[in-house]
Amino acid sequence: MSEFLIHRLGHHGDGVADGPIYAPQTLPGELVTGQVNDARLRDVRIVRPSADRVAAPCSHFKSCGGCQLQHASDAFLESWKSVIISEALAAQGVQTTMRPIAVSPVRSRRRATFSARRTKKGATAGFHAKASDVIVEIASCHLLVPSLLDALPLARALAVAASSRKGALGVSVTQSIAGLDVHVDGGKPIEGQLRVTLAAVAEQFDVARLVCGDEVIVTRRSPVQEFEGIQVVPPPRAFLQATKDAERVLQADVAEILAGSMRVIDLFAGCGTFALPLSRTSTVHAVEGSDAMMRALDQGWRMADRLKAVTTETRDLFRQPVIAEDLARFDAAVIDPPRAGAEAQCEELAAARIPAIAYVSCNPITFARDARKLVRAGYELQWVRPVDQFRWSPHTELTAAFRITST
Repeated sequence: MSEFLIHRLGHHGDGVADGPIYAPQTLPGELVTGQVNDARLRDVRIVRPSADRVAAPCSHFKSCGGCQLQHASDAFLESWKSVIISEALAAQGVQTTMRPIAVSPVRSRRRATFSARRTKKGATAGFHAKASDVIVEIASCHLLVPSLLDALPLARALAVAASSRKGALGVSVTQSIAGLDVHVDGGKPIEGQLRVTLAAVAEQFDVARLVCGDEVIVTRRSPVQEFEGIQVVPPPRAFLQATKDAERVLQADVAEILAGSMRVIDLFAGCGTFALPLSRTSTVHAVEGSDAMMRALDQGWRMADRLKAVTTETRDLFRQPVIAEDLARFDAAVIDPPRAGAEAQCEELAAARIPAIAYVSCNPITFARDARKLVRAGYELQWVRPVDQFRWSPHTELTAAFRITST
């Protein structure tokens, strides 16, 4: 076998050797051997390990596809994820101060999607193996809050009831104050007796809400989420931050950036992660592409006490960004777009020159592109904080503070 020196990690977490050749579960500086197949190294053997290599804490790491980087030390990952952001900004000619990374603790992920399939003897449920459709049964998980791991028997029961032998179900489970909020994709068409059977499964496992496809099978209790003490019932499939710990960090950073602002616009507002807490001190206009999420946010605001005015608007911000003329009446903005970023909306923000912008991003590359646009329009990128709520994955999030400095 040939030897390869790993020079760096790629953005998907694989080690990169000359070629480029990609080697999973390797680290910079390691000397490894393996068989090259389509630019990927198979049957990797570590000849000279990195000082940053550690024993994976989870016994399922080598087989389960849920984590890519448990072989790396926490210190290495914290530095690597911060560097990813710095390098993305540098590529766009943008410099800033990097705040310390905020890392969510183990067993804090409040949402997971299990795969579940019927078998001859019942059903199997777990996560897919790496680069495979094989389902790995897991007895423990260092990512998930314990209540989600307890949902594996529920996923098996749903597979027995609703899946065919030919296909797997996707069983998404979210922790809520009222219990598990469950959404099922795939499986048989929901008809008469199956609907009754699924409702019985929800009863058996004390599920708060069970949704299959686009149909709510049963809501036994409203699956309430809290944003700094303000209660909201999100619609099925609604976006939530992956961990409560990261959500608190993001909310605190956004509040700091927008402190003293009286009129705030929240773009890509979701169900109110930022809009509702901000409304304790500011009037807020929340904009989001999902009408169901806007209704949930509005209902949460109406049921809470001592909040300032919150208005909502359903709007596709990719196709129809809020224009500069309409943005001009606000003195601050928070923007939390999907991975594609918010190129069109940032053009309007740049033209409007809103005094303060809190940007929350889940993609350093598109964030850096948008940051360049704002900086060129006269904003200073005052600081960025990396936020790691997807431990042992290559995924990196951030908060960023922009403020107008030039006239």
